[in-house]
Amino acid sequence: MAKTTSCRPDINPIVHLQCALTAVSLLQARSISFRRSWRHHSRQFDQLSFNAGAAVGCGSGTAYAALKRVNLLADETIAIFGQGPVGLSCTMFAKAFGARVIALDVGKERLQMARDFGADFVINPMNDDPVQAIRDLTKGGLGADKAIECSSNGAARQQALKAIKQWGTTCLVGVHGSMQFECDELITKQKNLVGSLTFNKNLQDECAAFVAERGINVDSLFTHEFKLEQAVEAYTLFEQRRIGKGVFVFN
Repeated sequence: MAKTTSCRPDINPIVHLQCALTAVSLLQARSISFRRSWRHHSRQFDQLSFNAGAAVGCGSGTAYAALKRVNLLADETIAIFGQGPVGLSCTMFAKAFGARVIALDVGKERLQMARDFGADFVINPMNDDPVQAIRDLTKGGLGADKAIECSSNGAARQQALKAIKQWGTTCLVGVHGSMQFECDELITKQKNLVGSLTFNKNLQDECAAFVAERGINVDSLFTHEFKLEQAVEAYTLFEQRRIGKGVFVFN
């Protein structure tokens, strides 16, 4: 099993299939290796499903690493831009950390999933000014303590930086693309802008232990299961942002 990865729906189906096969083989091997490492550390990890292992070994582990990167505390408010699989994992874990979560996305299905995963507030940037909406939800209108940007959208990156308060921290997780901002946003307001790509083995084990000990339902991220011959359908649905995390199932 492995999660689907984001590929363009206008690409030749053969390329889709090659992409799917590569993702499946890599994540399947990673998850099997991960399960073995769990047994080395604790029998408690055996409570986690193969799907949960695939999630922790990929997008959910990435989300956990980003939250650790910004040093999220229980008394803080965090804004999470983009509620795809990584963003939804951020929402789920941030709530487990005890933080107050503001989730942002342009898709109503994704926003509903964010609510289901515990987001305290949801914002659609297509309907409201996200920066002002976040400030309105925070004490004194100062902004969020932390923000994580998972969409790779240039405008969202700017908003994620503007929406935090003085001395706050924004973490960029979505890869590729560019970002433009006024340097004074960092200098005079003494904000922090960092990036987080992935995790090491120790942090992966820590994430797995956190999921197991807290009983976090990472499996609920998976909204659809596909057979390998359904690869084109899977990638098309994912590109439309109508599903959460997809998984290819092997009998």
